[in-house]
Amino acid sequence: MCHARKPRTARRLTLVTAATAATVLLTAGPAFAHVEVESETAQALAEHVEISFDAEAESNTVGINKIRVVLPEGIAPADVAYGEGPKGWKFTSGEDGYTVEGAALKPGTSAEYSIVVRQLPDAKVLAFKTLQSYSDGRTDRWIELDENGENPAPVLKLKAAAPGAKPADPSAGKPETISPSPTAEGAASSASPAAEAKAKEEESGLSSGAWIGIGAAVIVAAGGVAYLLRRRADSQQ
Repeated sequence: MCHARKPRTARRLTLVTAATAATVLLTAGPAFAHVEVESETAQALAEHVEISFDAEAESNTVGINKIRVVLPEGIAPADVAYGEGPKGWKFTSGEDGYTVEGAALKPGTSAEYSIVVRQLPDAKVLAFKTLQSYSDGRTDRWIELDENGENPAPVLKLKAAAPGAKPADPSAGKPETISPSPTAEGAASSASPAAEAKAKEEESGLSSGAWIGIGAAVIVAAGGVAYLLRRRADSQQ
């Protein structure tokens, strides 16, 4: 009888152990939640890079309504644009990062969104410290730089920069200053002195030939008036 009880006791211990392990796994689920980050073009000095984030929900009773991110060194808030996100959520730039927020998502729903960065810095990894808030005021702080910590920040690993890649010109995208055409400059320098004088006369008013013509017309008109006055004086005598 004693020998028959041992297997039965062993089976009971096994069942209890399995049940305990299952309970631990079920109740510890939220502890494994975190924020994930990924990009198909995660490469140092790459331009116009889309980066996607997935902030996992830790609550089954309230929803996520705000995500605030502190940008890593080398990425300025002005160089970040909003990609896609939950319907109705808005993107706002700050002094050291940005915020994406809106109506609370359904409890248990992850907040998925993306941003577009003008150019990634020349680095190996980028840590995006994240504050994940819920509609009840609770905030999860995913800010630890140790990936083995309890609240690790999402980290994006970058490939080495492509050969010849350089930091983008800060003035890129602005209209370029248009310089005078070389052909026009050449034509102006090859013009003759007479042509240049004529051009100056045209710019200042009438040409010298026009003034000569006007003078001659005045003389002729004066002579005609004098002739008419002389004829009239002779007829009155």
